[in-house]
Order: sequence, then structure tokens, then C-alpha cells
Amino acid sequence: MAFYHFAFYVPESHLQEVKQAIFDAGAGIQGDYRHCAWQVQGQGQFEPLEGSQPFIGDQGRLEVVPEYKVEVYVAQQKIKAVLQAFFASHPYEEPAYYLIESMDARDCLD
Repeated sequence: MAFYHFAFYVPESHLQEVKQAIFDAGAGIQGDYRHCAWQVQGQGQFEPLEGSQPFIGDQGRLEVVPEYKVEVYVAQQKIKAVLQAFFASHPYEEPAYYLIESMDARDCLD
């Protein structure tokens, strides 16, 4: 079965809200487990440009903020709903994320 590795960055203020939204949409299911995720706290940085409407910070000034990186697996048939939930719940105008299509390594053992 094909699935996606979905990783994103989110401020601590919205960590639980965004995770719950994507879990409700079907992310983080691995076998007989749900709400599976890996997360780590770090620092993000960005400088809002003219025309931006930043959630944090001001245009033209470099911001360094505490954020979490969250990683989950998403089944292929759930990816559209998960991405819609992610964008609807994330506070940033331009959230940073990546998505890698993958497969279950156990399928290679057959």
C-alpha cells in the first residue's frame, strides 16, 4: 500500500490543534495504532516580506521562534483530506511542510 511521510513545522501555540485536525482527517494511523507522530522542538526563522501578513513578527524583520517539527504517515487515500485539514488549522500564511510518497517496506519482502 502506498502512503506518504508528511512533515511540517508549527508554533507551540497551535501544536495540539493542528495535530488533532490531521488525526481527525486520517493521519497517523499505523497498523492497529492511531495518533502516531514524532515531534521535536527547535527554532524556525523567517523574514516576512512586503505584502505578507505574518501570524508572528513584522515585515522586514528577521524572526527566530520556537516551533515543533511533526512527522506522520498518511495513507494515500487520506492525503487530500489531511492536507485540507492541515491548511485550515495551521496559523501561518505560508506553512513550511514536505510530503514524500513512500511504500510499506514489508511489501518488498514478498
